[in-house]
Amino acid sequence: MGEEYDRTTDRLARALGWASLGLGVAQLTAPGAVSRLSGVDDSAEARGTVLLVGARELFHAVVLLGSRNPAPWVWTRVAGDALDLMLLDRSLADRAGWRYRRAAAATMAVAGITAIDLYTAIRANPSREDRRSEAGKSENGRSERTMNLHAAITINRPREEVYLYWRDFENLPRFMAHLESVETTGDGHSRWKVRGPLKKTLEWEAEIVEDRSGELITWRSTKGVLAGNRGSVRFSDAPGGRGTEVRVDLAYDPPGGKVGLAFAKLLGEHPEQQVRDDLRRFKQVMETGEVVRSEGSPEGTRALRQVRQRPAQPVR
Repeated sequence: MGEEYDRTTDRLARALGWASLGLGVAQLTAPGAVSRLSGVDDSAEARGTVLLVGARELFHAVVLLGSRNPAPWVWTRVAGDALDLMLLDRSLADRAGWRYRRAAAATMAVAGITAIDLYTAIRANPSREDRRSEAGKSENGRSERTMNLHAAITINRPREEVYLYWRDFENLPRFMAHLESVETTGDGHSRWKVRGPLKKTLEWEAEIVEDRSGELITWRSTKGVLAGNRGSVRFSDAPGGRGTEVRVDLAYDPPGGKVGLAFAKLLGEHPEQQVRDDLRRFKQVMETGEVVRSEGSPEGTRALRQVRQRPAQPVR
């Protein structure tokens, strides 16, 4: 299997090298046309950026087509994809009409290419543990290994108040940025809907496994894309009378496996980052009554949005 695996991965890597060659030649010979086709603009700065990206693509082509072992070099394409996605994301904020549609189409195309690059790069050097994980499946068809996430924060409010706010799951979308809605259906059951990477909507159902007033809420998902995952949130008195310590533990099996997780991380959507950001917003809601956002950073701390940030201006 190993030999066949390597040949297949190398063929994918070399195909990406030919793709880089074609892109690089097009961007270096016709930067204005590429800039207009992608919906960016016709400025000298935009054409200069296209030329730089074209030179980078030729570098990818050289290392992927000239190396005896090209697959590990695919990670250079992944890094370039991340930069391209950030540049396109910034351009979307300032576009309208046909330019916006072209920029959105270019973003989707680059996101698709990024997924292929990640798939190839991860195939290039799978760890022994990953292979064992893929080989060993549980009876319900899911991987026996899951990602364990842990996060904690101290909130300057009484423990019972913090618990009661969280226990009403329909409050959670107020501070969980990706969570669109939670609908309680009775008997400890609820229906959840979130925005995933690339604005894809994910849904699942969950049930409360254990509920100790003011201390602990434990749940697990029962149906949908996250079926089989579980988590808990613990509430305890913070030392020195400083309020409540909230500790979240999640056992998370990411959709799409390792490739899906790597792609989500690249786009600034890593689950651990989400949980920590959500807890910071929860603290703001409990202590001030709202999520405090800078006018210069309306999207909060998501990594892909950082390129849009600017110094905040007084509200007119």
